[in-house]
Amino acid sequence: MITNIKLHNVASYVNPVEINDLKRINFIYGSNGTGKTTFSNFLYDSTNLKYSDCNKKWKDDTELNVLVYNKKFREDYFGESKLKGVFTLGKASKEEIDTINTKKDELKNLKEQYVKRKSSLDKLIEEKSEKSLKFKEKVWKGIYQKHKTYFKEAFVGSMKSKDAFYNRIIKEFNSNEEEFLVLDVLKTKSQTIFGEAPKHIESFTVIEFEKLLEIEEDKIWEKKVIGKADVEIAKLIQKLNINDWVIKGKNLLKETDRTCPFCQEETITVNFKKQLDKFFDENFTNDLKQIKGFNDEYLREAATIVNQLNEIEKKEKENKKTKLNISLFSANLKTLISELTANREFLQNKLSEPSRVISLQSIKQQLSSLNLLLIEANKSIEKHNKIVLDYRSQRDNLINSIWKHLVEDNKVELDNYVKENDGLTKAVEGIKKQYDDFNEKHRLLKIDIDQLSINVTSSEPTVIQINNTLKTYGFQSFTIVPSSKEENHYEIQREDGSPAESTLSEGEKTFITFLYFLQIAKGSLEKGKTSVDKILVIDDPISSLDSNILYVVSTLIKRILKEVRSGEGDILQVILLTHNVFFHKEVSFIDGRTSKLNNTNYWILRKKNRVTSIQMFEQENPIHSSYELLWKELKEGDSLVSIQNTMRRIIENYFRILGKYRDDTLVNKFETPEEQDICRALISWINDGSHSINDDLYIEYQDETIASYKKVFKSIFEKSHHKEHYKMMMEEN
Repeated sequence: MITNIKLHNVASYVNPVEINDLKRINFIYGSNGTGKTTFSNFLYDSTNLKYSDCNKKWKDDTELNVLVYNKKFREDYFGESKLKGVFTLGKASKEEIDTINTKKDELKNLKEQYVKRKSSLDKLIEEKSEKSLKFKEKVWKGIYQKHKTYFKEAFVGSMKSKDAFYNRIIKEFNSNEEEFLVLDVLKTKSQTIFGEAPKHIESFTVIEFEKLLEIEEDKIWEKKVIGKADVEIAKLIQKLNINDWVIKGKNLLKETDRTCPFCQEETITVNFKKQLDKFFDENFTNDLKQIKGFNDEYLREAATIVNQLNEIEKKEKENKKTKLNISLFSANLKTLISELTANREFLQNKLSEPSRVISLQSIKQQLSSLNLLLIEANKSIEKHNKIVLDYRSQRDNLINSIWKHLVEDNKVELDNYVKENDGLTKAVEGIKKQYDDFNEKHRLLKIDIDQLSINVTSSEPTVIQINNTLKTYGFQSFTIVPSSKEENHYEIQREDGSPAESTLSEGEKTFITFLYFLQIAKGSLEKGKTSVDKILVIDDPISSLDSNILYVVSTLIKRILKEVRSGEGDILQVILLTHNVFFHKEVSFIDGRTSKLNNTNYWILRKKNRVTSIQMFEQENPIHSSYELLWKELKEGDSLVSIQNTMRRIIENYFRILGKYRDDTLVNKFETPEEQDICRALISWINDGSHSINDDLYIEYQDETIASYKKVFKSIFEKSHHKEHYKMMMEEN
């Protein structure tokens, strides 16, 4: 069944309009233009994009076939030259029909079973959900909020929502095997470990200075690098000790040819040049080259080391938590730089005066001291990094211990909840399996019934049923017959066999399409689908009908409503919409004793300022007109004057609205002159408001007069074939 319908953003449903708590029988009254057509059209074709903001909800999430009778239905089906065949149980043996009916009963039983299982399943799921919500709230307030001040770090990742915290506490309950610690110990550890987390520190790179030491200790610095002694000019050079001076002069000769760089005379001969070349032989050149190479390499290595040490000094001076003895490091670095500066001067002197013996200051002690400081710092860094690794482990252990304490502190409640929740989970799984089993059996049995129905269904009973109904209610000029041109289709014919579709009145079209709709409701347009559960939506089926047919339609609908209320057949729910007060009263009438039923609800649609709204009245029928109050006055009144006037107004309202008002016809239906006089008097009051009957005619016999009036009044309805309406309004059986 449909339990809820929402209409929004379509036609006059500007604001959301919800029809909640739909029952098996639902009456919706609304005057013309209040939105009934939009309502039924939505149910007729709810997939249309214009209904994108509208929806309907199903009981137990079970969708059913919805059959809608409205203007759209009449246009779609009567607009064709032929009506599609409606299949019902036709030429079948008693055994076949009994088999189908037996399986239908079994199908109904199965459906009841899986609906019960679904209901039980939903209740269990709801119960499980409610208990979970309550427990989540409990642990959130009783554990998280109670301990978040001290243990907030332990709750990281679990405090973003109640669900997250609930999931964590259940997980810890099932798996935490950490050592139990008392609350005070946990708080003390939390103050220490949950502070600022120590970070990993990169260790220092120890300085490599072996190459510098090798250069410093080389023998070249103690060697006098001079020319060859057995050369002719060597004696003078050595005597004057001008070895380095000659070397400089020789270098200057490269820029002159014969001119002496000292006396500025052309005294330089070829022989003299040869003497110089021999004096500064290959050994001298190699030694000088070695000195220059050592000088360049020493200065390069020294610059690299100093830059590296300067970078360390700068960085660690800015590091408030440095592990390096920065003051001692800076002092040693300053000394090292001073020593390297001195050595740079010594090297420059050796390059300028190769014959000079020099001794480079050893930087080994300073570099060793600096490296020792770096090594000591690295030891501290290693200890720190071990603490970092251990901190993570200790922090994780503390967090586990906190959760262990919380679990143990709430163990009884957690244990009871988990056991209960596990039980509900198993129950849900068990019922879910039963539900699925029943659902599958229902599906297979339905297929079996459909297959059996294919062999025994026919469209012929529909033809017979519609024609019998037409004949019963006075439609003699046309009948419905199977189409001779297309299988499983009907045609409407006149008595002479000619097509009748184009000559039917609006009332005839309305009536025959409604009878056709009722046949679809009993059967199906598809062969083998006659047992499908369905919902009927009926929107103003009495449009263009005269008064007689209005009551025929209401009688046919009441028959369906009776079956729906008793649970018979395949129609599980009816939603009826109308703007006609009398039709509403007729079709919603139950009996003379019952005014309310639990399976019936009432609504009224209203429209104000082009906006539709709805009001629910539950089991209370809201259609109470002045007409109904007249009948109440007739039942309870004892004054002759008031009774006469009441009867007049009832007849005036009822027969004028129905359009079945003929004075002579009504009067002539009575046999005795007295009854005819009373009837004529009532009719006269209707025509001109005058009093044809003398006011004092019945005063002497008031009780008998009232009885006579009531008798004739009742006879008017009986003789005009509206006895049922009289009985309904007088609440007679």
